[in-house]
Amino acid sequence: QVQLVESGGGLVQAGGSLRLSCVVSGRTFSSLAMGWFRQAPGKEREFVAAISWTGANTYYADSVKGRFTISRDNAKNTVYLQMNSLRPEVTAVYYCAAGNWPRRDLESYDYWGQGTQVTVSS
Repeated sequence: QVQLVESGGGLVQAGGSLRLSCVVSGRTFSSLAMGWFRQAPGKEREFVAAISWTGANTYYADSVKGRFTISRDNAKNTVYLQMNSLRPEVTAVYYCAAGNWPRRDLESYDYWGQGTQVTVSS
């Protein structure tokens, strides 16, 4: 059974940084494409970033380009989301997801974490 466990969320002031982590177990991590999504209150879950199996290719939502960085460490079965220059509008629950392809749509991902809350205060 594949399990994803996120950590690293919290409360931060605008302009600050956070790094989210997601540890994966139950399947060979290097065979999985990984993604990060977020869901704000009253809104649909949306794509944030994705990374290919080796980390050679990354993809971002336009709204986070230049401020967020996705990376992975296959030796540690972990994917990261470094978030800089945080703004209040990025407040949401952030989810990591695993699938066969690093795509932008939710349906491409078969496994999901429980989510971690990120709150940015103004």
